[in-house]
Amino acid sequence: MSSYETMPFHLETERLILRPWAESDAAEFSALLSERGDGETYTVERGRKGIAELLAATETTGIALLPIQRREEGDFIGYCGLVIGRSTLEEPEIAYELFRHAHGHGYATEAALAVLGAAGATGRKRLWSTVGSWNTPSLRVLEKLGFEQDRVSMEGAKEVVWLTRSLN
Repeated sequence: MSSYETMPFHLETERLILRPWAESDAAEFSALLSERGDGETYTVERGRKGIAELLAATETTGIALLPIQRREEGDFIGYCGLVIGRSTLEEPEIAYELFRHAHGHGYATEAALAVLGAAGATGRKRLWSTVGSWNTPSLRVLEKLGFEQDRVSMEGAKEVVWLTRSLN
């Protein structure tokens, strides 16, 4: 375990609730991952396994990806939170992914703002994000959140933009 405080696992905004994963999220989680169009098959069983892995990682690290549900509708629209990803536990990455039908409504920005506050509450000083250079909407969200480009790297044939943001 790190010397940082554990991240709050229940966050609320005006329109959204971010909460811990439940096994009942498996079908929607696998449907979200299937929307990626990466040729992978995301079965409900694979969703359950993914949730179990996320919960185990949270137990070890004290940080989490959290499901996002709309407050009024109560529906699962994606996830947002902190992960080690390509970074470190001391300076984790913020990550988010939403169903396509939830794009363009400001939900990613709203959820990520709540996660930025939660990250600051852990005592961390800086966050990272890595995004494919083709993902203009995600890069716009990060710009709104105050992230600045640090560098660009290649992963195979794909260009990855590394961004960072101070939390103080």
